[in-house]
Amino acid sequence: MTDLLYSEEEEALRAAVRDLLTDHCAPADVIARSESGTPFDRALWKSLAEGMGLAGLLVPEEQGGQGASHREVAVVLEELGRAVAPLPYLTSAVVATEAVLACGDRELSAQLASGRTIGVLAVGLATAPGAGITAVRVENGTLHGELTGIADAAVADVLLVPADDGGLYAVTADAVTVTPQVSLDLTRPLATVTLTGAAGRRVGDAEPAVRRALRAAAGLLASEQLGVADWALTETVRYLKERKQFNRPVGGFQALKHRLAQLWLEVVNLRAAARAAADALASGEDTDVTVAVAQAYAAPVAVRATEEAVQLHGGIGMTWEHPAHLYLKRAKADSIAYGTAGAHREALAELAELQAP
Repeated sequence: MTDLLYSEEEEALRAAVRDLLTDHCAPADVIARSESGTPFDRALWKSLAEGMGLAGLLVPEEQGGQGASHREVAVVLEELGRAVAPLPYLTSAVVATEAVLACGDRELSAQLASGRTIGVLAVGLATAPGAGITAVRVENGTLHGELTGIADAAVADVLLVPADDGGLYAVTADAVTVTPQVSLDLTRPLATVTLTGAAGRRVGDAEPAVRRALRAAAGLLASEQLGVADWALTETVRYLKERKQFNRPVGGFQALKHRLAQLWLEVVNLRAAARAAADALASGEDTDVTVAVAQAYAAPVAVRATEEAVQLHGGIGMTWEHPAHLYLKRAKADSIAYGTAGAHREALAELAELQAP
């Protein structure tokens, strides 16, 4: 029977990541970076990816990585979600890395594992696993086209670009034009990538690489959503214990107790779904079904938890200075990332051969 509990090693990893984020990713700092228009924290990325070696968790040791599994990556993403850290970990250490591993490019996978190279798969953030993707044109050996909704493209060193000849091409950032788009989640900015005669190196076939990358992204995104929801619940409970009205803690009112108890149950269920998805990706068993279940459940819970956090914090929850809005925006943006809950329910119905009424 699958053991979804955290191992001692996973808990130690969690503690190390949380300590780093506590020291270098305070909510006030994230808000300040968001206001600056350049949320990416290079110093924090260097500590996390290079210093702790976490960019290479999915890369085998013989290719310069840590040789860990998706379960460890899920723990890291929980903590990054809990801190709404403005880092390209999901896009580089998971999505781009999975695509490169599927192509078998050992040189590029080692570069991504080192953390000194940030990679981004040039596929729109809202693309669900198995959905059609936009491919650029190959003309006279160069790439031409425009790709929109690319997360973290502004900080990428290399972009993995699907082309109409069926190939996946590695293109350096200086060969493309990156134009920022208006993003709801300021901690994970989107951009339009324009290629006009860009040179690229073919690293493999696009279809299997993109499919593998997006499936891992959807499954592990549930762990990030878990971190977001867990922060919202924990902070709301803490605030309601401290906030007093009519000379008693607000959290003592029965109506609020019921709301928080229901939310706690949903977060516990989300943890089980997220852990199951991470374990399925690590073991390769029932992966498609488990990932679809996790994403069908995760987005609504994360959004509801953050909405409750904003509302139950009262007036202070509506202010820019309080971090609740960062979590609500991340939850909302994540709810359409790598497929909506509805898209995953449809995929699950097809996998289970359930016919629509």
